[in-house]
Amino acid sequence: MTNPLPPRESILLSLPRELSEPLFSRARPVFIKAGRVLFLAGEEGNGCYLLQEGLLKVTVGLSPQNKRVIAVLVPGSVAGELSMIDGSPRSADVTAIKDSKLSYVSRSEFHAFADDHPELFRHLMQIIVRRLRDTNVVVAETTFLSLKGRVACAVLSMAEAFGRDVGAGRILIGHKVTQGDVAAMAGIARENASRIMNEWVRAGVISRVSAYYCIENKAALLEASKS
Repeated sequence: MTNPLPPRESILLSLPRELSEPLFSRARPVFIKAGRVLFLAGEEGNGCYLLQEGLLKVTVGLSPQNKRVIAVLVPGSVAGELSMIDGSPRSADVTAIKDSKLSYVSRSEFHAFADDHPELFRHLMQIIVRRLRDTNVVVAETTFLSLKGRVACAVLSMAEAFGRDVGAGRILIGHKVTQGDVAAMAGIARENASRIMNEWVRAGVISRVSAYYCIENKAALLEASKS
């Protein structure tokens, strides 16, 4: 995939500034180009990152050919915090969507700060609970919705995260995506996602200019998302 869809959980809770600023005040800067991997599932979780600029995608899967986007991290998000809590290896892959600037603190620095600021864990738990709730929604969609319903939810999630009202009820998704990206977000085969998206283009539900999609009939997508 080149540019993943921003799923519903891309609007994530972030650490409050009064904690994130001192925690990362002496952090090591990290720069990562679009398409490069920040870390992979199974790697040692020896530190965590604060995303300053750019976008990151979080994916899980059993093979490189079978990955699902479960989150898109926006500036202010923390990546790698789970390993700071339980000491286990990374649970997902994190890759840059856009050129990204991050701040990195080691596990020892993280825990030294947490010893003086125990409220840090309370805020991290709020982030984790939010992600868990969003994951529950994704599981429910995968289990109970039709293929068309799952694609509709993916497109509506894009609109929620990156949509811009351009008048007359039309919503331009200001992020380049492919039909493969739609498939990864919806958790279905690319061929099925392509068939559904092309059907909606012909019906005037969505339109596409270059690599940008525009929602022409949001009501139709909302109806499909319930099927």
